[in-house]
Amino acid sequence: METLPRFLRNNASWLAAGFLLTFASSFGQTFFIAVFAGEIRAAYGLSHGGWGTIYAVATAASAAVMIWAGSLTDRFRIRYIGVTILAGLALSAAAMSWIGGVWALALCIFLLRLFGQGLMGHCAMVAMARWFVARRGRAVSIAGLGVASGEALLPIVFVALMGFIDWRLLWLVAATGLVLLIPVLWALLRKERTPQFHSQSDGGSGMAGRMWTRAEVFRHPVLWLMLPALMGPAAWNTAFFFQQVPLAEAKGWAHVSLVSLFPMFTATSVTFMLLAGGIVDRIGSRRLAGFYLLPLVLGYTVFALAQTLIWGAVGIVLLGMGTGLHAMMMGTFWAEAFGTRHLGAIRAMIGAFMVLGTAIGPALTGVLIDTGFDFPSQSFGIAAYFACAAFLAGIAGRKVDADLSIRNDQHSASQE
Repeated sequence: METLPRFLRNNASWLAAGFLLTFASSFGQTFFIAVFAGEIRAAYGLSHGGWGTIYAVATAASAAVMIWAGSLTDRFRIRYIGVTILAGLALSAAAMSWIGGVWALALCIFLLRLFGQGLMGHCAMVAMARWFVARRGRAVSIAGLGVASGEALLPIVFVALMGFIDWRLLWLVAATGLVLLIPVLWALLRKERTPQFHSQSDGGSGMAGRMWTRAEVFRHPVLWLMLPALMGPAAWNTAFFFQQVPLAEAKGWAHVSLVSLFPMFTATSVTFMLLAGGIVDRIGSRRLAGFYLLPLVLGYTVFALAQTLIWGAVGIVLLGMGTGLHAMMMGTFWAEAFGTRHLGAIRAMIGAFMVLGTAIGPALTGVLIDTGFDFPSQSFGIAAYFACAAFLAGIAGRKVDADLSIRNDQHSASQE
């Protein structure tokens, strides 16, 4: 079996490209945009609900565009798609420094969400799932370290910088950083792997030994059983980071104290993502489907009850566990169940559902906060949601496992 150091050495440029793409996606993720929530609401005179609605509408619009744009990864190399997305995200971040009205704000949020949270992460995960088969879980987990690093570093750095630099200028800093990443990605992928070879190999087929199309996946019950699990972390973890300022206020904690816990979230997320990568390579992601959301059930329950930062840290760790497992599942489950030939189109649809979830979470929680129902109180309902989603995901995982087990048995019998 290939050791981790050898795997890293043999695949360094491709793994580094995946890391770079997921890290760059941070600038369009909620955990980064929410750092500026107070300043944005003050600059445009928005309530929590008003800001949440703008964010939700812009995010939902980006989800709709994702369905078409995400399928481009089935037609073009990641080298070209990735550079284009980086350039679009850099321009979107630069525009945040000079926008002057609510409609312009909504447009910028739409572009940040489309290029960052949507297409950048989509591009990275499609690449990892296509380029790697036997070590797909390990590759996805390593690439996922990029966004985990962004979660750990960017919020606390930019919160600290806001004490000295105007928030609009900080968006120019972000845009400059993204521009500098473009030649790095281009150099890393000068010898990009060929997607067609990997997508057509035996290890790339899904249930029934087939390469499923997006239309077929849309009609399959596995998708709809997985849908609550698919959208849940996107909706409620996004809401958690989006509502970090009112959450800290409701708990009576300083905002910077809450933000200081985020590296614990990231460290736990990374640890469990890496652990899950090895497990997935051995037993398959479908066998984890009924269990991976349980830490989120516990995490939101703890956050609902937490009175001190110590208990807040416990909740953060549990959320990190669930998030790391979820990132692994979303990077491997769909390739395992439906194959890799049309994975770009399939993941574009999956990504659209996830982005839609990120629109629903902040909007719904923002409206509830405006009506006096604070985020800690809402966390009881979120925990119940995840319990139901875990049950349905377990059913989906068993369906996929039963199909793949039958096919493996038939293959083994034919070899005898």
